Amino acid sequence: MDLRIVPAAITAWSVTASGIVWNAGVAVVVGLVAVGLTWLVTRRGAGPGAPHATMAAVLAVGAVAAGFAVAVGLRVQQVEHHPVTSRYGGATTVEVVPAETPRVLNGGRLMFRAALRRVEQVPMVGRVLVFAPASFGQVAVGRPVSFRAAVQRPKRRDLSVAVLVASGRSASGQASAVQQVAQRIRNGFTDAARAALPADQAAMLPALVLGDTSTVTGRTTEQFRTVGLTHLTAVSGANVTIVCGALLLSAALIGPRAAVLLAGAGLVGFVIVVAPSPSVLRAAVMGAVTLLAVLTHRRRQAVPALAASVIALMIAAPELAVDVGFALSVGATAGIVVLAPIWSARLQARGWPRPAAAAVSVAVVAQLITAPLVAGISGTVSLVAVAANLAVAGIIPPITVLGTAAAAISPVWPAGAQLLIRFTGPELWWLLSVARWASKLPAAALPTPSGLAGVVAVAVGGVALSVLWRLRWVRRGLAALVLGLLAWGLAGQVVGAVAST
Repeated sequence: MDLRIVPAAITAWSVTASGIVWNAGVAVVVGLVAVGLTWLVTRRGAGPGAPHATMAAVLAVGAVAAGFAVAVGLRVQQVEHHPVTSRYGGATTVEVVPAETPRVLNGGRLMFRAALRRVEQVPMVGRVLVFAPASFGQVAVGRPVSFRAAVQRPKRRDLSVAVLVASGRSASGQASAVQQVAQRIRNGFTDAARAALPADQAAMLPALVLGDTSTVTGRTTEQFRTVGLTHLTAVSGANVTIVCGALLLSAALIGPRAAVLLAGAGLVGFVIVVAPSPSVLRAAVMGAVTLLAVLTHRRRQAVPALAASVIALMIAAPELAVDVGFALSVGATAGIVVLAPIWSARLQARGWPRPAAAAVSVAVVAQLITAPLVAGISGTVSLVAVAANLAVAGIIPPITVLGTAAAAISPVWPAGAQLLIRFTGPELWWLLSVARWASKLPAAALPTPSGLAGVVAVAVGGVALSVLWRLRWVRRGLAALVLGLLAWGLAGQVVGAVAST
């Protein structure tokens, strides 16, 4: 594999994150450590011409470390000396532009990230987090809203300048023409889903296709979290890969070059409709990298593309350096393009069909890599995540493709959109059923320590499981345990169904 740009990507990420969480001084120290490690590693593994190769690697990493340390230092200074800081603890009238679809919290409160636009009619810029009451009014991505709010200091260091706690209702402004079209598509798609599907399925479809979880019930959210399916309800690289891959299939009709252009246009349109927030941009980039790996079947090209994408995202949206979703996305993408092909080849050598080997490898690798971070955040690790993801793996592509097509035509042909959406009904029923059944299994989610202790504990457990998996008695024991849990769960479902009748 071509790993030459990987040290630069790791350096950019670590320097940016340390500068945001701590300060510029720590970022400089982290940069110096990265330079030292690069010197040790390249000196050890270099062959003929080692001094020149070592010097080039050290200079490249040093330049990246210095550049990103300066950049993050300036960004942090701008946040710390932002004009809105003088209003902490008070109340004022603000105007913001929502960057994402609001999430519904307990009690019906709304939470969304936004870009600050004005404070008391004075133009200002900066990232803010908004909490609003249920009576706040309609919130649309890209549509300015004005309201009265209490201004508070952010509790997390993520380059946000303030937390705004809104009171009363809001007054909406006029969105741009592009955002108005995007909002029409989102509203038309949601209306078509409600007209064509039962309530629970109609609430889930926009979450799977557009990342809009505003109408998903708390019970369903908890079930998805327990069984490790939460990533399906957020726009991820998988959405981008599926949509672009479907568009690339048109190469048989319009030729490969035109198909690539169509896929590129589809990617841009998808990002605009979903909302071009940093998390969506991250998903688009990671999905493009995964698609590159799938199309070329060459990890040598995918790894440099992933590393370059990390550097580009650190430049465009440095706040992603401390975003857990970014870490999960990069880790899962790296595992899919590096480890999954190796594990898939080994399974095929043992006689597994290629599609089954690929699906199992991707699910297991993604779970092993992301489980430590999930445990550190939530204090739990799902023991049924791999099985649940495998159970629904085959239905996510048709839901995504049909749902995206329905969203595209919903403003101009609602009946056609409803027809396409009806074909997602059986798949959505299966997805919701898997989440419901799996969440009721005994020990579906195992409590773990939160924070760093949870990350370390689950990571060590994952490594140990990977090593011990070579032992036959371990594989047989785990298989017996899984079958026992499934039998227990199915027995409970049958007994409950009989009792209800």
